[in-house]
Amino acid sequence: MDSVVKPNFARGFIVRLLLFGVFILLLRFVYVVTLRGGSCASGDFCFFSSSAEVLSLSGGISGGGAAYVRFPDGSTVSPELGKLWTSREWRKSVEFYSSLFQDLVVEDFLSPTAKTLCIESVSGHEVLALKEIGVADSIGISKKNFPPLVLSGDIFHQPFGNNTFDFVFSGNILDLTRRPADLAGELARVLKPKGILVLITASAGDLYSLHSLKVLFASCTMVRSREINSPDSSKFTREIVFRKEEASQILPHKGNEMVNDNPFIVGNSASKCPITDHKLQLLHSAEPLLEEEPLKPWLTLKKNIQNIKYLPSLVDMSFKQRYVYIDVGARSYGSSIGSWFRKQYPKQNKTFEIYAIEADQAFHAEYVSKKGINYLPFAAWIRNESISFEVSHDHDQKSDEKGSGMGRIKAAGASSSGPSAKNLHMIQGFDFAEWLKNTVTEKDFVVVKMDVEGTEFDLVPRLFETGAICLVDELFLECHYNRWQRCCPGKRSPKYQNTYGQCIHLFSSLRENGVLVHQWW
Repeated sequence: MDSVVKPNFARGFIVRLLLFGVFILLLRFVYVVTLRGGSCASGDFCFFSSSAEVLSLSGGISGGGAAYVRFPDGSTVSPELGKLWTSREWRKSVEFYSSLFQDLVVEDFLSPTAKTLCIESVSGHEVLALKEIGVADSIGISKKNFPPLVLSGDIFHQPFGNNTFDFVFSGNILDLTRRPADLAGELARVLKPKGILVLITASAGDLYSLHSLKVLFASCTMVRSREINSPDSSKFTREIVFRKEEASQILPHKGNEMVNDNPFIVGNSASKCPITDHKLQLLHSAEPLLEEEPLKPWLTLKKNIQNIKYLPSLVDMSFKQRYVYIDVGARSYGSSIGSWFRKQYPKQNKTFEIYAIEADQAFHAEYVSKKGINYLPFAAWIRNESISFEVSHDHDQKSDEKGSGMGRIKAAGASSSGPSAKNLHMIQGFDFAEWLKNTVTEKDFVVVKMDVEGTEFDLVPRLFETGAICLVDELFLECHYNRWQRCCPGKRSPKYQNTYGQCIHLFSSLRENGVLVHQWW
C-alpha cells in the first residue's frame, strides 16, 4: 500500500511545483504589461525584447488571442496588423532587413540616433526592421498609406525639406520606375550632407549599369558596392552605399580632359573622354573590325550585321534618364529607321526618342507625315552656315523609293562634275556637335547612326574637339572611301578620295578613345 501512495504523492508534488512556476511567470508578465506599459527593461520577462513588442492577449480584443504591436511610445496597431506582422513570411522579410541594417550599424553607416527614411516601403518591413534594431526615428513613404510605419506621398515630390534625413534607404524602386533620374534627384535632395544613401538593386550587374547609376547621383560618392543574398536567392541583388558630399566638395565631371592624341583632330587641343572600366569591358566584347577591304561591300552589311554586338545585348540600360536614337543622314524613313532601328535594334522595352537629320529635300514631305519623329531638314556640319550640297545618284546601290540618291556636302571651292552630278544648291548646315551637347546629357542613352557621304572625316574630329563624343553610347558609322563599284568591275568610285585604310584608322581611333563604334555599310 505504501508503495502505491509514494509515487502518487511525488507526482502530485511535481505538478503543484510546475503550476506554481507557471503562476509566477504569468504574474510577472501581467506586471510588465499592466504596470510597466509593456515596455521591457533589463531583466524583465518579455516574449520579445525589441523596441516594437508583439504581445498575445487572451481577452479584451475582438477575436480573442489576436496579436498586436505596442511601440515604446505606447502606440499600438490593430489586431489585424498584429497578426500580419507576426506571420512567418512577414517576419522573414523583416529579419532580412534587420540583418542588412545591423551590418550597416557595425560599419558605421547607420546610427541608432539617425533620422531615417525608407522609400516606397509599401508594407513597412524596412521601417519595422529599423525600429526593432533601435533606430526609433524611422518612417517610410509610399503611394499607399500604411500607418503607423508608412506615410502616403509622392516619392517624386516628397513632403520633406531639403537636407532632412541622416539615412535614406531605397529598395528596388529604381529598377522599376521609368523616371530614375527624377527619383535620384529627390533622394539626394532630402538627404543631409555627409548623410548615407543605401540602394538595393537587381540591375547593376555590369559595369556600364553601375556607372550609369553613379552618374544619377552627381552629389554623392559611392563608398561601397557588394552582392548580397536576397530573400529570393534566384535573383541577383546588389547593395550600394553612397555618401552625400557637401556642396563645396562636389567636383566637376572629369570627362573633358584636354589632350591631342587623336590623329583626326585638327588644332592645338581636343577633348578626350576618360576610358573607364565600363568602356573597356564593352570594347573587349565588341565584334572585331574588318581590317581587310571587302571586295563586295554591298554584301558585307548583310553578313556583318549578324556579328554586331549591340550595346543593349551586353548591358542593362535601366538607369538612364532618356533613350535617344539620332539618324544622321537618314535618307528615307524606310532606309534605316523603319527597316532596321525600329525592327531589329534591341531596346529592352524602352521607348526611344528618334531624331532624323536629312538635308535632301526629296525626303522632307515623307518625314512631315511621320509621327514620333523629330525631323531636322538641315545638314549636319561643323559650323552653323550655308553650305553647298550635291544630290547625286549612286550606281553602287539601289536608289530610294522616291528616286533620289545620296546627298553630300561639297567642300568650299570644289566644283560639281562627273556623270553622278545631278544638282548643286545651297542649304543650311548646323554645328552637329554643339546641337548634340544641347540635346542630350550623360544621363541619357544615346545611339547615333552616321551616313554622311564622306563628311564623317569632318564631323568625328569635331565631336572629339567639343567633347560631344563623350555623350554617344553607341555609334554606327558608315565610312566612305574609293571602293570598288558594283556596276564597273575593276574600277573604284571617283566620289571619294579617302582609302579603306584611312577608314580603318578612323574606326580604330574611335575605339582607342573609348567609343563603341560599329562598321556600317
